Amino acid sequence: MGHPAVIRASRPLEEVTVRVEGPSALTMTAAGHLRALGATLTPQTPRADTGPATFEARGAAGAATAYTAWADVLPDADAVDEATVQAATGMMQVHGRRDGRPRGLAVDYAATCASVLTVQGLLAALLGRARGGAHPAQVTTGADRAALLTLGQYLAAANAPEAEAVPLSPGGPPFTAGCGTRFELEALDPVPWARFWRELGAPEEAIRTGWQPFQFRYATACAPIPEALHRAARSVPWARVRQAAAATGAEVCPLHTPAALPGATADTAPWSLTPGIADRPAQVTGTPSGTDRPLSGLTVLEAGRRIQAPLAAHLLRQLGAQVVRIEPPGGDPLRGMPPCCEDISARWLALNRGKDAVQIDIKSAVGQAELRELASGADVFLHNWAPGKAEQLGLDAGRLSAVNPGLVYAYTSGWAGRLPDAPMGTDFMVQARTGIGALARPADEPPAPSLMTLIDVLGGLLGAEAVIAGLLLRERSGRGVRVESSLLGAAEALTAPALRRATAGGQLRRPAGFRRPLPTADGWIAPADHSAPAAAARAARLTELTSEQALAELRADGSAATAVTTDLGALPQDRRLSGAFTRDSHGSLAVPTPWRFE
Repeated sequence: MGHPAVIRASRPLEEVTVRVEGPSALTMTAAGHLRALGATLTPQTPRADTGPATFEARGAAGAATAYTAWADVLPDADAVDEATVQAATGMMQVHGRRDGRPRGLAVDYAATCASVLTVQGLLAALLGRARGGAHPAQVTTGADRAALLTLGQYLAAANAPEAEAVPLSPGGPPFTAGCGTRFELEALDPVPWARFWRELGAPEEAIRTGWQPFQFRYATACAPIPEALHRAARSVPWARVRQAAAATGAEVCPLHTPAALPGATADTAPWSLTPGIADRPAQVTGTPSGTDRPLSGLTVLEAGRRIQAPLAAHLLRQLGAQVVRIEPPGGDPLRGMPPCCEDISARWLALNRGKDAVQIDIKSAVGQAELRELASGADVFLHNWAPGKAEQLGLDAGRLSAVNPGLVYAYTSGWAGRLPDAPMGTDFMVQARTGIGALARPADEPPAPSLMTLIDVLGGLLGAEAVIAGLLLRERSGRGVRVESSLLGAAEALTAPALRRATAGGQLRRPAGFRRPLPTADGWIAPADHSAPAAAARAARLTELTSEQALAELRADGSAATAVTTDLGALPQDRRLSGAFTRDSHGSLAVPTPWRFE
């Protein structure tokens, strides 16, 4: 049996103590989230940035232990820190597509994602035991597993039998106005896109040619946009760019300097959990099925689009929940997005394989009633609709909680209502507004948001984390919970280390050449951050050696490094990841699950 409802916890980890040990890169984000969830953390013993991180939870919510390593599927020698994980998994290659060569992200993206996955695993283990199942109380993840998860769509597309719909060639936003202002542009359909560029006097052929790579940049991490469009932007001042956007329905956002946004504090959580006021009826939903997956027996309704909410639901399914997608009549149009495996998009499968689906016209009264009926028997309702849409449809938290007081109602938003002048809540606009365009690149490169979907993916991870926290809080309080996560929360989680570094007197941006791979005679190698100066001193000699020879020489002298993956299609055959990947029933490549429960 679970914990009795009379506990009335207001946060899921109240009266829980967590002992944390390990490298700060793998513990800092997770520790902050655990504190925000109500846990008391014991003082951490300082350690070097090597070895795994350990999180031991004990208290009113039960007991569980989580371990996080740099290498869990990769060999230890090839994943010793953020730089080597990015290199070996292909992250440097994807981030570098816009430049035509691999580039390291100057933010600790793999470690941040691993931290969120660690908290998810710890919460899920506690939830499984609280629900009365004989679930494992030990969970392990790795920064390498986290990195492969974030690359799941790119890896699936690269290993599909079909070719991409657009060329994977260098190029992409941001654009630069005549006064030097660098800016992001967003247009979700071709009409405002074309009107905007016509306002700036761009040639019609360039406007037509540029739309498809711009539209597909979310999928391909590059956008070979005609130079004529960049020239059109440079021909006018920023004020004229803003006027053109306002007149045409497009949106623009200048690249901001990283800074804490209004309402943010050092303890700002990336999500909110609000318990309901009505008691949850006893035994209204499923019970553990006896499997080793902690969310077995739970039902999640997902009305998600693009990446954020579908990825959150995908993680919940991997933890054992039954996920039912709410799709429009005719089905999700992204099911057919190329490249495909057996007529189903490889990218779509990377986020949605294994889910059930039901087609509902949520714009109709009949469809709204049907969804409310489904919600009456579900544990979670998850969506990422535009602000105000749920209320307009009568499918907001208040309406659905009325039919199911025990529901965990989860909204994965863009800005969480915290930024009144916010632009459209999409990945690259959030990167531009929050300063990630500056932090993703070292100080000797001009700011530019990564065309890898950093924020959509991290936002999906945070959405799943918040849902699992809400489910554990429901178990402890006996009431439904309203949950909200956001892309803004994801951006703040990613920028927090740099802001802390700057507050302590350090540099906001990483130094010149930071995490820049070194060429060899037959490829590229990436040294670990602590070995980068020694490797850079040998840069000229390394160009005369094969990657294998260069690694042997560096490692013989005590430096750590690994080969940079530059062909995602060949990664499943890479000896470093032998046996890590599988294929689903459609033949689409699947990355390893983020956790191991024992």
